[in-house]
Amino acid sequence: MVDLSGKVAVITGGTRGLGYAIALELAKSGAKVVVGSRNEKSVQIAVQSLQSNGYSAAGLAGDVSDLNYIKQLAGKAQETFGRLDIWINNAGIAGAYGPTLEIPISEYKNVLTTNITGVYQGSLVAMEVFSRQGTGKLINILGRGWNGPVPYQNAYAPTKAWGKNFTLGLAKENENNRINIFAFNPGMVLTDLLTKVHVVEGYEDKLKAFPMVIRLLAKPAEIPARKVAWLASSATDNMNGKVIQIPFVGQAIAVFLQVFIAKIFNQKLPPMDIEIEPVPGAQSSNQ
Repeated sequence: MVDLSGKVAVITGGTRGLGYAIALELAKSGAKVVVGSRNEKSVQIAVQSLQSNGYSAAGLAGDVSDLNYIKQLAGKAQETFGRLDIWINNAGIAGAYGPTLEIPISEYKNVLTTNITGVYQGSLVAMEVFSRQGTGKLINILGRGWNGPVPYQNAYAPTKAWGKNFTLGLAKENENNRINIFAFNPGMVLTDLLTKVHVVEGYEDKLKAFPMVIRLLAKPAEIPARKVAWLASSATDNMNGKVIQIPFVGQAIAVFLQVFIAKIFNQKLPPMDIEIEPVPGAQSSNQ
């Protein structure tokens, strides 16, 4: 485990899934953490859970597309714990799975404002603090689509390609200081973003293989959370501008062998707890 004693970290989307796992891992490593979420109740539950385990934690509810909220989140960290050393832009939404023309415009824009505007504004506010103090770690979370197009996820996927290029551009602009900026791709993570999927009505069949894909490739949130803690630590000082990934080949092979052995011995694997909910497409809504 890395040592983050004395550090203060903000995690957007930090009350559940990967975000909460990151907050917990940073706290275990000695950091004081501030979590954000749109839902006030979720913030309260996450903060209470962290504090009940003996960790220093605070939180603030709001929308990452609101610049005033982002400034308040940074202020919360500084007012509560006296400083801000680490900022992790984790908040993101996927939108419905389906053809681009079937995604309601309002939903598409919501994905953009959360995944792009949220990352931009979080980076902006964090960098203003880091530039004043001369140090800091900014970590922007990527996802599927970061390195190429993904049909039927044409709202979410392009935001992750933007996230990579934005992060690397920002890093190049800050090459000659002690601020370190990273893009981190956790791969497929077993969280609600993956297991509770909205799909445009009529396109459910395209997700028939999805449970097996998740079984093979998805990993517990604790695994990428540990990598984020490492990125936030002194181990990555002077490694500015890196794109870090979690390897998945070894895990996929291990699970494939598990599936193969189960078939040989006629054993049943535990079911994957996945909810695929059909939703009306934009064309249907306009009729």
